[in-house]
Amino acid sequence: MFELLTGDLYRFQDLLTPEDAEVVTRVRTFLEAEVVPVANDHWARAEFPFPLVKGFADLGIAGARHSNLLSGWIALEMARADASMATFFGVHSGLAMGSIETCGSAEQQERWLPRMRTFEKIGAFALTEPTGGSDVAAGLRTTARRDGDRWILNGKKRWIGNGTFADLIVVWARDVADDQVKGFVVHQDNPGFAATKIENKIALRTVQNADITLTECEVPEADRLQNARSFKDTAKVLRQTRSGVAWEAVGVMLAAYEIALKYAKEREQFGRPIGGFQLVQDLLVRMLGNVTGAMGMCVRLAQLQDAGEFRDEHSALAKAYTTTRMREVVGWARELLAGNGIVLDYDIGRFVADAEALYSYEGTREINTMIVGRAVTGLSAFV
Repeated sequence: MFELLTGDLYRFQDLLTPEDAEVVTRVRTFLEAEVVPVANDHWARAEFPFPLVKGFADLGIAGARHSNLLSGWIALEMARADASMATFFGVHSGLAMGSIETCGSAEQQERWLPRMRTFEKIGAFALTEPTGGSDVAAGLRTTARRDGDRWILNGKKRWIGNGTFADLIVVWARDVADDQVKGFVVHQDNPGFAATKIENKIALRTVQNADITLTECEVPEADRLQNARSFKDTAKVLRQTRSGVAWEAVGVMLAAYEIALKYAKEREQFGRPIGGFQLVQDLLVRMLGNVTGAMGMCVRLAQLQDAGEFRDEHSALAKAYTTTRMREVVGWARELLAGNGIVLDYDIGRFVADAEALYSYEGTREINTMIVGRAVTGLSAFV
């Protein structure tokens, strides 16, 4: 039986088909049984739980052709359990596999995607650079130079999720011949490739983010994504994954609300549960309002995607709105738990920290605001 989430007051889950509900139940069962019990430990040690990869593979959902509503709900469930593992899955299935599916030739898709679906090969996505995040479209500095039947890549990438252990890293570089951004699939053993783990993070600590250095890195022409001809093709991938981050933000909100509600019912002060106090109920209702509004936006976004009526501003507004509301919810939940909210024992501290990363990646609030602003005014505010 499909169990409704505590925070789904408007029963958005009822919009899932029975078949999709079965997939969600399977994913939720795996996450609650295998991921949640170890999430805090791996987060505290900043180590990746490699034994869980087989469980993700057994779910059979990586790169699957689901409806956008189901894909979004899967992202929600993963972030509700652990935003780090949601990021791991999103990078692999959304960014890396999405790049190959969107920009790769039929031969490249056949060569890589089947083994990525089974997690035999894990993917990463290398776009962001040490000096280029929001301005990476125009300011991308990593270069690609063709030399016969190979390409020579030079440059640096930063914040590359899965970058320390991924088998296939989709690297975006600017072709020195035509000044256009192109995509390349790079392997850990390519000559001139080096990845170093980023240490001392305060968010998504389980994610193995890497600094990547490409020094005369050799990539065969066969590993250049054949249909990635400019940054417009890169943007096609980002448009899809940005909506996934909006769903992840809802998952983080849901987790925070559920933690706070449970705590409010159990924690006693002045001789009774704090959930019976007006100010505590006010916090809970504000949280639930944010969850419901953000969930409704994501559901409608998925419907537009499934109907083929999806535009850049739709995902940009969803990402900007949901992550902003998420920040409020995790803050209110931490406030409700008081001192207990800053220790991992009560889980909420991890969600508070991880929310900061979701707020920034896949386009900051400011960048997504300008995408929406350009759409509604017809005027670009980009420099």
